[in-house]
Amino acid sequence: MAGAQGQLDGKVVLVTGGARGLGAAAARAVVAGGGRVVVTDVLVDEGAALAKELTGEYGEAAARFCKHDVTSERSWEAAVAFAVREFGRLDGLVNNAGISSGELLAEADVARFREIVEVNLIGVFIGMKTVVPVLRDAGGGSIVNISSAAGLTGMVRTAGYGASKWGVRGLSKIGAVELAEAGVRVNSVHPGMTYTDMTAHVGIEVGAGKYPGAPMGRVGVPHEIASAVAFLLSDAAAYVTGAELAVDGGWTAGLVPQRPGVR
Repeated sequence: MAGAQGQLDGKVVLVTGGARGLGAAAARAVVAGGGRVVVTDVLVDEGAALAKELTGEYGEAAARFCKHDVTSERSWEAAVAFAVREFGRLDGLVNNAGISSGELLAEADVARFREIVEVNLIGVFIGMKTVVPVLRDAGGGSIVNISSAAGLTGMVRTAGYGASKWGVRGLSKIGAVELAEAGVRVNSVHPGMTYTDMTAHVGIEVGAGKYPGAPMGRVGVPHEIASAVAFLLSDAAAYVTGAELAVDGGWTAGLVPQRPGVR
């Protein structure tokens, strides 16, 4: 299980897009590390089921679910207020909610591009803006923004997605600089190809040698990303802010050698 026991003792963390995939793995890592989590999502049935699962395993105080549209200021205000009302405090935010598409830039639909940026970037901005006063009043906290390997390098067929994830990377840097004096740390995590509900349709498989496009030769799995998130939420990362942590099997480190006998 991601998240070392005790790593997040007493911390309350809100995870957006937490009903499944990377968000669900992050929520599990929080409670496995001794924290409490507010799972938010537009997927009500799946989000509520996850919160029920976590409370069943870790106790009634472990998790709550809140329906949440990250593109809405009012919904953000309600989600943050819900977290404080249920747990009395808020120590961390994981901006994970996101959507994607696979169109070439010249063929991308303008309305879809706007929709992706609205969820992936503007949603992150609203979340940071909403949560900062609460974290500041608590004496500090940690914001972890989920970007992507597509936010570290240019990738084909990622027009709206890649642009939004580069924006998340930049917004995280700005937040780190502006909020450091308030004790609020802001970092970005950049997953490579990871097997989730969102990516399964592209035909990737889990296992060694299944993904020669990365130096490690495989795709990631959600708990590996969640471990990085849990670290950045924890006091073990107390001097880490403005960092961009690639969790991608070496994908963005450089080209994979294409010589005989070298994967």
